[in-house]
Amino acid sequence: MMDREGLLLVLSGPSGAGKGTICQQLIKKESSISLSVSVTTRSPRLGEEHGKNYFFINEEQFKQMIEGDQLLEWAQVYGNFYGTPRDWVEKKLQAGEDVLLEIDIQGALQIKEKFPQCILVFVIPPSINELQARLIKRGTDCNDVIKKRLQCVEGELQKVPQYDYIVVNDCLDTAIDQVRSIIVAEKCRSKRFDIQKYLQVEGQHESYLT
Repeated sequence: MMDREGLLLVLSGPSGAGKGTICQQLIKKESSISLSVSVTTRSPRLGEEHGKNYFFINEEQFKQMIEGDQLLEWAQVYGNFYGTPRDWVEKKLQAGEDVLLEIDIQGALQIKEKFPQCILVFVIPPSINELQARLIKRGTDCNDVIKKRLQCVEGELQKVPQYDYIVVNDCLDTAIDQVRSIIVAEKCRSKRFDIQKYLQVEGQHESYLT
């Protein structure tokens, strides 16, 4: 079997679409998938480990990474910086591992610009009414926050054509299977097939190709 570079799969979607749950289940079901570890300048929370939950660095180091083009994407949130380290991702991909990243639209499009071979998947609920019901049921946001989240959805959907795939999360198991099918299909693309490597004859076997 030929060794192939892994896939960088980026999942986005409105809050309440279920993308986080899909990511968690994919990691459990597929041992070849690694969840991307972000770099951040915020302090570790109780139980968080460097290199597992995040790579914890200071602001000066983060800015050096920006200047050195060492991040596939980055953003500043509530005074702290977060980003996706290019080197960590590329090493995983070169080792044949698939890397999964859950991120917002802005970050996903940054990655697409710097790493065009990534696969962008947008996860949506079956309807806006269903999304509202999920946000209310979740119970983590007040009514004003839920209203703002729903108002943002229309703007987010305008950018969906820039994504490669849309997965409607009506049934969780079906949505997970669809994402797994995307991975399989992408690995079968002809552009990912190295013809020259395929034609190489290993060992001392006689070649009938010359």
